[in-house]
Amino acid sequence: MNIRSIKLHHIKMPLKTPFSTHLETVTEREGIIIEVTGKDGVKGYGESVAFTSPWYTEETVKTCWHMMVDFLIPLLRDNMPSTPHDTANIFRKYRGNLMAKAGMESAFWDLAAKRKGMPLFQYIGGVGESIPAGVVIAGKTINDSLNQIEFYLSEGFTRVKVKISPENDIKLIQIIRRHFPDLDLMADANSAYTLQDAERLLALDEFDLLMVEQPLAHDDIIEHAKLQKLIRTPICLDESITSFESARKAIELGSCGVMNIKAGRVGGLGPAMKIHDYCREHDIPVWCGGMIEFGVSRAHSIALASLPGFTIPGDISGSSRYWEQDIIMPEIEVKHGRILIPSSPGIGFEIHERRLAEVTQFTEEYFM
Repeated sequence: MNIRSIKLHHIKMPLKTPFSTHLETVTEREGIIIEVTGKDGVKGYGESVAFTSPWYTEETVKTCWHMMVDFLIPLLRDNMPSTPHDTANIFRKYRGNLMAKAGMESAFWDLAAKRKGMPLFQYIGGVGESIPAGVVIAGKTINDSLNQIEFYLSEGFTRVKVKISPENDIKLIQIIRRHFPDLDLMADANSAYTLQDAERLLALDEFDLLMVEQPLAHDDIIEHAKLQKLIRTPICLDESITSFESARKAIELGSCGVMNIKAGRVGGLGPAMKIHDYCREHDIPVWCGGMIEFGVSRAHSIALASLPGFTIPGDISGSSRYWEQDIIMPEIEVKHGRILIPSSPGIGFEIHERRLAEVTQFTEEYFM
């Protein structure tokens, strides 16, 4: 792909409000922005979405930086991809480290689309002019959650996700349902339960949830299959889906009725598209999850969510949901519950160079 250099930006920004689950409370977000510059001067941007500590996956910002600098960039020097799809194949030499791989791979997709003069969403086969947006509620109290839901419904959102655990599940869902009986509501457990909690999860069936997301262990597909046979509410797998093979096996086992696809978690846009296609062939609805991303990853997610199999509103909110000022321009906006898909080449957004410089902790450039 005729690459001249790869520059890594380690950035950090405080969230406007803390984001809490039973696993972690995030008040400040670190990340890595990958800038790939071609010999023609065209630039592609990607983002690694690992967190500072390994609470969501085993990867962290530091491990991703290490993988990129010591393994992935040297590997690319000797094996330059001809197409973005080749990037994921080249990276297979090294196991795991999918968020590091995805950040690098996504920059190549942006670069390739820009060179074609095409919006990224069209380049990967997306359709439409906008995508529906869902929202995650993480209130400190039930009243706080109710107020947040009321606000987001007034803003046009039609699908709401709440975080649950054995300490708050039934009471929280029951009260939300009482106030919002027709709301498209889903619950995210972030692996807070075991199979011994099946009766408790069965009790959620009466609330007509869209799905319950990742109720059991983060790396499980076997016990989720057992649980899905016991409950009517569709199980959505999130953390368990780390590759096309894990998605295929989960579907074959009957481990879920819905799948959450995050390009940053499965190794990039190429693997994410392959999972999307397989789910569509097997009538498994999919949606695009969020990672409290900065604007670059969020732009890639908009393109991914434009694929025809993404029939459920994703966790792709506007820039102002988390940031006082994002690193892209224009910032992503949600209007009447939808996000316009940009029509400019590549991800469709420009990098806000001044803002990027303000939040960059350090940067390194590697010439190919």
